[in-house]
Amino acid sequence: MKKLMVSFAALAFLTASYSMPAFTEQAFAERPEPAYAKWGRLAMKTAKEKYPAAKILDYLHMGREKKAKTDIEKFKLWIEDGGKEFGLFIDIEFDPKTDRVVRINTRKSSN
Repeated sequence: MKKLMVSFAALAFLTASYSMPAFTEQAFAERPEPAYAKWGRLAMKTAKEKYPAAKILDYLHMGREKKAKTDIEKFKLWIEDGGKEFGLFIDIEFDPKTDRVVRINTRKSSN
């Protein structure tokens, strides 16, 4: 009985002193929103307007292209519409000083 009590005491001490990373505040800290997030939301909204019955399966931010007076955020969305899956490229050109959208281009991928 004495060994059992010592074992429980040792186990209690070890579990109390061991800090699991999953239960610390740092594990639950939110990441800051990436700079392209609002453009990603616009890309998904554009896809839903173009293909209202479609389901957006995934999207990829492909990067930003800087031009003389505008920037272009590039996305590729993977869409399922009518039982068919395809990629949809969406380029959002905007003025980086005002965030005013200049144009949005969409095109289906070839496969």
